[in-house]
Amino acid sequence: MLKNMQEVLEYGFEVLNEVYFDNELPPVVITIMSSPRTYGHFTVGKVWKAEENHFNEINISAEHLDRNIENVMATLQHELIHFYCQLNNIADTSQSERYHNKNFKREAEARGLIISYAKYIGYSVTEPSQEFIEVLQNNGIEKPMNINRDGVMGIAGIGGNGSGDDNGKGGVDGKGIQTGKRKTSTRKYQCPCCGNSFRATKEIRVLCMDCNEQYVKVEK
Repeated sequence: MLKNMQEVLEYGFEVLNEVYFDNELPPVVITIMSSPRTYGHFTVGKVWKAEENHFNEINISAEHLDRNIENVMATLQHELIHFYCQLNNIADTSQSERYHNKNFKREAEARGLIISYAKYIGYSVTEPSQEFIEVLQNNGIEKPMNINRDGVMGIAGIGGNGSGDDNGKGGVDGKGIQTGKRKTSTRKYQCPCCGNSFRATKEIRVLCMDCNEQYVKVEK
């Protein structure tokens, strides 16, 4: 299942590289790994090795794959902008690479993204423009299925004994036997500014330290 989404991201890289970067970006390893606090990241170091070659990494958060494909691809494009800026010696971030400056905003908006400002993280909040969406549609980029990683599943100490899951399909008893369906008790909270999210088993009030905004509960 995840293989299909991986293929979409790799094809998306090829399309975006051709349309927005004149195929100037070298190969990069695109991963889908757990990253519940952010939609994606780019490694400034070449952390992957294949035989004698070394590559940078762009990770797309496994917990946020359930977004619309245009938003997932906008995250990929956001990280490609960082890649482009690194290759061209453009200083696009500061404050331990958290704060996105006007250089990043300029390069991103020249390549199909809509960038908004948020306190502490700068010009980082990313949306796809209509032009960007049309590029995806014209190249047949669409989500193969709805899939994402639930960060609560299988974590001991969260939502009970950690033996079950969070999607209403039941858990397992102490002997490993499948039990019946149970109603989920978790709630999803999301920062209205940067989009970071998490799940909790009770009503809580949490402040996003990046944006200084209170997380809000996402109604299903």
